[in-house]
Amino acid sequence: IAGGGIFARIFEAEGIAYESAESAPGRGNIWARLKGGSEPTLVLLNHTDVVPADEEFWESDPLSGEIKDGYIYGRGALDMKGTGIAQLQAFLALHRSGKPLNRDVIWMGTADEEAGGFFGAGWLVENKPELFEDVGLLLNEGGGGSLNQDGEAVFAVEMTQKVPFWIRLKATGKSGHGSVPHAESAVTRLVEALHRIYSNPFTPRITEPVDTYFKALAPHVEEEWQEAFSDMATAIKDPAFVHKLQEWNNGYHALTRNTISITMLEGSSKINVVPPDAFAELDCRILPDQDPEEFLNQLRFIIDDPNIALETIMVFTPAVSSPDTPLYRAIDKVIGKHFPEAPIVPNVGRGFTDSHFFRDLGIACYGFSPTLIPAEDRSGVHGNNERISVENIHRSVRLTLEIVQQVVY
Repeated sequence: IAGGGIFARIFEAEGIAYESAESAPGRGNIWARLKGGSEPTLVLLNHTDVVPADEEFWESDPLSGEIKDGYIYGRGALDMKGTGIAQLQAFLALHRSGKPLNRDVIWMGTADEEAGGFFGAGWLVENKPELFEDVGLLLNEGGGGSLNQDGEAVFAVEMTQKVPFWIRLKATGKSGHGSVPHAESAVTRLVEALHRIYSNPFTPRITEPVDTYFKALAPHVEEEWQEAFSDMATAIKDPAFVHKLQEWNNGYHALTRNTISITMLEGSSKINVVPPDAFAELDCRILPDQDPEEFLNQLRFIIDDPNIALETIMVFTPAVSSPDTPLYRAIDKVIGKHFPEAPIVPNVGRGFTDSHFFRDLGIACYGFSPTLIPAEDRSGVHGNNERISVENIHRSVRLTLEIVQQVVY
């Protein structure tokens, strides 16, 4: 959105002042502010970038936004263009109403979240700190409604998240011709190290926010899981249960321990060359109370090879937002009005969002979109045939506005 793109044209048509900035070529950020009273500013945050999509595996063009059978198909439909548009509609409705606001409201579309946010939200925090001097509340992605197998609704509000800790391994060894194998090489060292990592998962343990989350979910999961969810700290002492939980729902399982996904490998660029070095990258997600340096030392102990170097690519700081704010109370009130039977539970995010940049500033951040997404559609996030129902878009627009109105009037 260099120069603001479609959002700039909308703001210009509405007569709303806006600013935009490119943090790097093709990395555009745009924001607009509605002026109000002296209460701490509310930010409606969304990221405008998406992950790649391979058209070969989609039923329609991933960038088309095709509407078919009551669904909008396209990369970003769930993550998170649908939410960004709902926030934009709420922002425009406040402007059009002409009613005085008790606080400023900022709509902000940022770049680069899918790559870490350093050219988006992180760049704005570092280079435009004046934007956030009076900000007290922020609404972002990370939570929302889901439907269980019985069609019952459960709403989760993201209050904290596991910490991404991306690590690069570099193995070194003798190089040479592929026809004359060495007793060991950089590649074999790396493979052995990765096997040790894969074979030694971190011990499960339940943190307080995760325990609160599971207990809140307990009455709403299938009967066979209810007892375990009510006391997950005891349940995870049984390795067979932990394995069963991962097979049933790997998202719940990921909340019970530090995790590592081996995602990238690099060796020789030619089949008949034994390379002098080989690399692997690990997507580690650590629990919010985990000390990163201690985790790194544990990983070194598991690898147990001085010829493999560990490099930190990215790590964030953990933070938890309190529910004692006008924004959380507004979410609770609006959802309680429209879905009186549905529980609203505090959630621990398995992945990361841009909220951590702002929690580090002391801003109360909540991941929430008032949608109801069936389980079968959630696989579309970063997957094939990402879609959201038109009904969910309409609901999200209506209820996002109601939530915001509760905070600003």
